[in-house]
Amino acid sequence: MGRMLLILVTLSAGLLLAGLWIPLKAVMAQELLTLAWARTQAAQQQSPPWPWADTWPVAQLQLPGESSALVVLSGGHGESLAFGPGQVVGPEPGVQPSAPVVIAGHRDTHFRPLEAIRPEDPVRLQFADGDWRRYRVASVRVVDSRQEQIELGRYDQNSLVLVTCYPFDSVDASGPLRFVVEATRDLSHPVSALPAGA
Repeated sequence: MGRMLLILVTLSAGLLLAGLWIPLKAVMAQELLTLAWARTQAAQQQSPPWPWADTWPVAQLQLPGESSALVVLSGGHGESLAFGPGQVVGPEPGVQPSAPVVIAGHRDTHFRPLEAIRPEDPVRLQFADGDWRRYRVASVRVVDSRQEQIELGRYDQNSLVLVTCYPFDSVDASGPLRFVVEATRDLSHPVSALPAGA
């Protein structure tokens, strides 16, 4: 009986650690990415967060109700999304946006706050030039990726699109539904060097 209990406790501890690994990795990575973001801004060029990284910071994203901004990485592939949101479409460091910005993220880590986002909520985005651009959420919708793709032609350089999997509490990470937040740049506020909490 004692041996069976030991086995159950060991298995339970292993499952708990496995379940905590992804969120823990996501939080720890943001610290390293913050340092890489500072280097990117200083040099106005790609600065990988660690020597073997195949991605680099391209922006910071401030979601409503969150105390700190997320460092956004280049690309929407699995390696970058494991560490932070990934810019699927948008400018590289030192380049002004000339197209919409599309950012993807995991619903159970960095983009979990999107579950509470609503139309008219403010979102801020900072590129390597250091200026914060303000956006206002225009719409929030659920899309079936088998029937509808994000059409970039319907957006301009003042558009920001955030995408994550849906539903937020699903155990199936490979479902076809996507949660899409569409925001429009608030041109009544010029770019500014806003403090992090503003």
